[in-house]
Amino acid sequence: MTMMTLVQHVAQGEIKTRGVQQWMLDNIIPLVLLAVAMLLLWLGGGKGDNAGVMRRLAGVVIALAIIGLAVSGLGVNVGEWIAGLFTG
Repeated sequence: MTMMTLVQHVAQGEIKTRGVQQWMLDNIIPLVLLAVAMLLLWLGGGKGDNAGVMRRLAGVVIALAIIGLAVSGLGVNVGEWIAGLFTG
């Protein structure tokens, strides 16, 4: 885009961040997860510390679940369900 076209789009309010969000979800998150997995295997697998690798892997799985809830928008439903367990 030329600078004038960009200024016109900004003035009309047409620039959205949805494309950036979708690109990050499609590209950045899988790359970070791959890097974490390779780091875990390199740190623990080379030393024979399989229990340590599994302990860290459990933390990664929990983090993935939290990211999944945040991205999908189902966090409110889970919160209501947990609250329902205590308020009956």
